[in-house]
Amino acid sequence: MRVDVYTPFLLSMLLAAVSPRVGRRVAPALAARVLAGAALVTAAATAWSLLLLAATLVSAAPPVVTDAREDGRPLPEPVPEAVAFAACALLLFMAHRFFRAARSEYLTRRALRLLCEGHPPDTELIVAASPIPKAFAIPGRAGSPGRILVTSAMLGALSAEERRVLLSHERAHLHHRHGRLCTAVILAGAVNPFLVPVRRTVVFLVERWADERAAAVVGDRACTARALARAALTAGCQEPSHGLGFTDRAVTRRIAALQTAPPPRLWGLAATVLALGALTALGTADATGDLVRLLAPILA
Repeated sequence: MRVDVYTPFLLSMLLAAVSPRVGRRVAPALAARVLAGAALVTAAATAWSLLLLAATLVSAAPPVVTDAREDGRPLPEPVPEAVAFAACALLLFMAHRFFRAARSEYLTRRALRLLCEGHPPDTELIVAASPIPKAFAIPGRAGSPGRILVTSAMLGALSAEERRVLLSHERAHLHHRHGRLCTAVILAGAVNPFLVPVRRTVVFLVERWADERAAAVVGDRACTARALARAALTAGCQEPSHGLGFTDRAVTRRIAALQTAPPPRLWGLAATVLALGALTALGTADATGDLVRLLAPILA
């Protein structure tokens, strides 16, 4: 337990270090999935490790100490008390960050869905009369595919083929449930701050994923890059919409990527990322077994 319980923290830093390289070298769809999966497992393992460290304080509880002394049993000390108290403080901090992130995601989703009120439930595309050029996907509730909200200013700035690119991009967000993927890594980053670089990489990758899907639907990578560039120039420097917006994230990098061949599916590198997540779970499981064996005699 003295070593295994800390492996999620060390491996989460390693995952954060390799995530940008994975995002550049692996196909966006595959990279986004494996990084998000590894981040979720690592965040859960980190929280459980802190819980294990905090649980070692059981051996210092007055009733347990009294019983152990009366029976002449030695009291195990898996970790120093200072470490256990620090784990308790970190658990409270983690819970606060998780609550704030979850609340922010909920309020954002609710605000976006309010924009669609008054439209028939089977309406996919909603055009808002607005001089502000915007376009983004609004994830639906369970069983609902979601909607695409585009302003008249954005549609007016694009040609017919470029509009097709934009709609294909946003449909890819809805079809592949990118909203859920982004929410998952945002919550994972809230639980474990070391995973914030992974969150940024995955949020960028879902945009690259949608770009690639749009290029495949239109059959023209140059047209896709041109549509993205024109939309970005029309939108100008605006604050991100907190949704799956067409021009919100790293537009220059996305245009450059569309001007090259699609990245390959490097399954070996993807498997390595998943292995990092699996190692955090294995280390935590081993630490759990060690703690149970140490505390079982004094709790019996």
